Amino acid sequence: MNYYSTNRQAPEATLEEAVVKGLASDRGLYMPEHIKALPKEFFDTIDTLSFHEIACRVAEAFFGDDIPKEDLDRIVCDTLAFDCPVAEVEPDIYSLELFHGPTLAFKDVGARFMARLLQYFIRKRDDSREVNVLVATSGDTGSAVANGFLGVDGIHVYVLYPKGKVSPIQECQFTTLGRNITAVEVDGVFDDCQRLVKSAFMDEELCSKMVLTSANSINVARFLPQAFYYFNAYARMKALGKADELVISVPSGNFGNITAGLFAHRMGLPVKRFIAANNANDIFYNYLLSGVYNPKASVQTIANAMDVGDPSNFARILDLYGNSHERITSLISGATYTDSQIRETMLNCYRHTGYILDPHGACGYRALKEGLREGETGVFLETAHPAKFKETVESALSAESASSAESALSAESASSAESTLSVEVAIPDRLAAFMQGRKQSTPMTADFADFKAYLMGR
Repeated sequence: MNYYSTNRQAPEATLEEAVVKGLASDRGLYMPEHIKALPKEFFDTIDTLSFHEIACRVAEAFFGDDIPKEDLDRIVCDTLAFDCPVAEVEPDIYSLELFHGPTLAFKDVGARFMARLLQYFIRKRDDSREVNVLVATSGDTGSAVANGFLGVDGIHVYVLYPKGKVSPIQECQFTTLGRNITAVEVDGVFDDCQRLVKSAFMDEELCSKMVLTSANSINVARFLPQAFYYFNAYARMKALGKADELVISVPSGNFGNITAGLFAHRMGLPVKRFIAANNANDIFYNYLLSGVYNPKASVQTIANAMDVGDPSNFARILDLYGNSHERITSLISGATYTDSQIRETMLNCYRHTGYILDPHGACGYRALKEGLREGETGVFLETAHPAKFKETVESALSAESASSAESALSAESASSAESTLSVEVAIPDRLAAFMQGRKQSTPMTADFADFKAYLMGR
């Protein structure tokens, strides 16, 4: 299958070219020339299939024209060395838990698949030059990509992240690895990091010296595999008899995740509608209301992986629906929440259900609480383990305990009650292991000339 650019000015590319290039020469994003619908019998029996079986069928529809089935099945099964289960939070609201992978975030699926696919192509190439993966991160992408590519022969990864704007635990996951992973600490915001990556791909001198590709969701090998777990969620809900009026709520930043869901829908996945849940970066939400897309500088929030002011994958959504605002809004609604609303949601969910949300999942959960209609069942994507945002989550969950204690007891008693009632989020062993390493990062300005000089000097 060939891939075309959303800007329609670049030559079509093969899957290998699209994966290795990452971004088309006209700065557009690659799209498959057609999206194959899966047959009715697949959906009739999907609830009897395992996650691996489902993912292999979906992968074959995406990539089967370019990769032998045996090789593709091996890549998929090696990628999915963990489950993505559905958990009931309350009646008619379920969590698709995407934090059971190596770095405890949903991006483990796409990052691990891309690492294995890229290695597959590298082994077939005559070009012996090292492939350099550039990835901008607002949080979880960096850790997932770094760990997905760690130790992979022939590939070096540069993780660009905004200084002081990712959680300490997230930072540990990609700055302590060394080997073929280089962390670049940019004095700016995520959009600056993303701009540096895109500018690098467009620089002829740089590209003549280095083989560059991207591991952000702009790369088809990163975002397409994320469709796997949408099909798995439907299968698990179908087994519960809850799939007939299914609504999926997706915490959204750069919009690769929800775009994968929309591709799944185009392939026939029987989802009634989607909700794009935003934090205070409400660019897409405002587009849904007005039909006008007005990107702006991102603002920092406690749901930092969604701090994106110009989501790249918006171009894919427009292309998928022929630039029709009416078609987009007929399938997708939006929601936007402030930090105080996110904290309130984490607290209320824990108080009423005992389920601990991370700040991003909280946006998805609240969008369902406010937006589900009669007869519908909702699934929200819990995109990261709450321990990755330990201080934020514990502060939110302990807020009411402290407040109620202070109003009912003396100051001395209140202090005692607060410590007793406070909630502690346990850190999983694999996450704690990252925190023992030594930070290794390269400081960088947001000026492309400086970043280019750095790469040229490598």
